[in-house]
Amino acid sequence: MATHFTLSLSPSKPFRNSTFFTKNPSLHFKKPLSITSFQSPPTAAAAAAVQTFWQWLSDQDVVSAKTPARPGLVPQGLGLVAQRDISRNEVVLEIPKKLWINPDVVAASEIGNVCGGVKPWVSVALFLIREKLKEDSAWRPYLDVLPESTNSTIFWSEEELAELQGTQLLSTTLGVKSYLQREFLKVEEEILVPHKQLFPSPVTLDDFSWAFGILRSRSFSRLRGQNLVLIPLADLVNHSPDITTEDGVYEIKGAGLFSRDLIFSLRSPISLKAGEQVLIQYNLNMSNAELAVDYGFIEAKSDRNMYTLTLQISESDPFFGDKLDIAETNGLGEIADFDIVLGNPLPPTLLPYLRLVALGGTDSFLLESIFRNTIWGHLELPVSHANEELICRVVRDACKSALSGYRTTIEEDEKLKGEELNPRLEIAVGIRAGEKKVLQQIEEIFKERQSELDELEYYQERRLKDLGLVGEQGEIIFWESK
Repeated sequence: MATHFTLSLSPSKPFRNSTFFTKNPSLHFKKPLSITSFQSPPTAAAAAAVQTFWQWLSDQDVVSAKTPARPGLVPQGLGLVAQRDISRNEVVLEIPKKLWINPDVVAASEIGNVCGGVKPWVSVALFLIREKLKEDSAWRPYLDVLPESTNSTIFWSEEELAELQGTQLLSTTLGVKSYLQREFLKVEEEILVPHKQLFPSPVTLDDFSWAFGILRSRSFSRLRGQNLVLIPLADLVNHSPDITTEDGVYEIKGAGLFSRDLIFSLRSPISLKAGEQVLIQYNLNMSNAELAVDYGFIEAKSDRNMYTLTLQISESDPFFGDKLDIAETNGLGEIADFDIVLGNPLPPTLLPYLRLVALGGTDSFLLESIFRNTIWGHLELPVSHANEELICRVVRDACKSALSGYRTTIEEDEKLKGEELNPRLEIAVGIRAGEKKVLQQIEEIFKERQSELDELEYYQERRLKDLGLVGEQGEIIFWESK
């Protein structure tokens, strides 16, 4: 009986962090980014905007001359700069709730009534767009220091995206752009057209994408009662790959012993000298592809490079129902994604799931109900020579096929890394090289495994040993009758 085995190593990688699009986005929004606030060298106009922003904060009694950090023009663009020496874990900013932008602010605004039924992020995006279009917006000083775009791949041109040919990041980016277009058309039909009087100028898809990018890169989350919030000034803090902790960097706390007001508090995770930037770690668990989509940068660390293997139990598999039941019992499903990180071991559930998907022929007896409570334990070890050979061959072929889809080789990418590249090409080269290294790593693991097939111990041998019919060296044990 033919085995139905579906393995996807193509760049058709689904958009990750889908909680962004649900009613509970708390797991999606990361720390803020301002690393590309100004796409060109700082200008006098940029400096003036920063000064106006600081004065606005001062007028709101949010900052003073004694505030430990203030916005400044830095090599990356706009960031937070220490005004004096700052100790590790010292509070550098405290921003009261009156200056936050969140769904509650939208609900209390002039567009609150028409945004009641949309996703929280969409309502905040529309609020940002409307305030940006209003010349007399109360938020003007803050809006003027926000970037028009970042190096996030959602803002790349077609020519720039062509540099990502063959990558999973390209498919992810196109998926985001397609999602944005669908959401915009829905918002246009339900809100923008019926309520033109609420928006001073026509709202475009570019406007919507801009707001999405701002929220994607700058929103704080996982705060007390706050799943999506923009916090002016605090969102200027830049990322450092050298900082290896996220804990205790920021929190929401009460404004005072007898006050019900809330304050956002930001601490410096390291000691600083006056004039140095306040930096934090955005997220230790994000891959370079995720960093590129959210923030528009990548890191050189090898463990930021990741490739996702997608496995599926085919509906045409004669054992589809049994296999799906076993997968779901063990926390997986009909489709399972496995993130392979460069330099790290394979995920522990990958091989059992591979063996399950490939299971067929004479091995299918393991799918019988009497094995249902023990089969996953059997799948954690080689089942049969044929099953193990099949998964090795299919994975290796898939890796080779995926590698052939890139426009360059690893060697060509490594050579480019030594040259002066613009930020977006640097991201593309880093992503391409990283994905290909992971694919090579996977192929090498299964190549080595394939070479050891004759040395592995399979289910039948283990079972005979358990019954005492085979010795530790594989010899058959005979009993003489007395």
